[in-house]
Amino acid sequence: MGDTRLVLDYLPRVVPEEPGRPDLEGDDHPIRKVTRQVAFEPSAWTPERAAKVADLFDSLAPTWAERDGGGREGALRTVLGDALDRGGPFPRGWCLEVGCGTGSATPLLAERFSSVLALDLSYEMLCRAPNDLGGRVLADGYCLPLRSASAAAVALVNALLFPAEVERVLEPGGVVIWVSTLGDRTPIYLPAEDVAAALPGNWDVVASEAGWGSWAVLRRAPRVM
Repeated sequence: MGDTRLVLDYLPRVVPEEPGRPDLEGDDHPIRKVTRQVAFEPSAWTPERAAKVADLFDSLAPTWAERDGGGREGALRTVLGDALDRGGPFPRGWCLEVGCGTGSATPLLAERFSSVLALDLSYEMLCRAPNDLGGRVLADGYCLPLRSASAAAVALVNALLFPAEVERVLEPGGVVIWVSTLGDRTPIYLPAEDVAAALPGNWDVVASEAGWGSWAVLRRAPRVM
């Protein structure tokens, strides 16, 4: 039986950080603990917790576009664009976007993949997502309504990580795209090495920072014998 292997390549920053990065409590944000728990303790995600998170984001949805003001939407495009420009090459095929929210990241993903399936736990968020860039599905990332080994890429932009399901739906040679718009100040955040540690199997990781944010692209690596 092989040992777990992680190859982590940090690329130098090419997009400088502008002043004015918002501080959303970072480590002290209530959802930060949830993020780590569900990544490393699957039993921490219960139906009750899922319902509470769905209710929270349903309540935030009507003013979500306003929250993206103050440069945050531009920050998302900067960091995700950098990941897509420098994190490749990417496999051909379709992309699953988990935790799509109101769809701010969907257009950029649609430029790089044949199609994008956008998924979220919040009905109110999905109602405000663009409907001209692919399908939208109301579902829990803990139990994805997709067949195994079907997605060329799984994108998570400021989204909770459910490692077993991400690994299950990803096809051989597929990639995970992990983006934190505000870097370590993002409420839902894990560093690249923790994302790789949470995912089953061996991974080759390319990571960097851009603008206010950070990103990682993870590829399943051959098993070490």
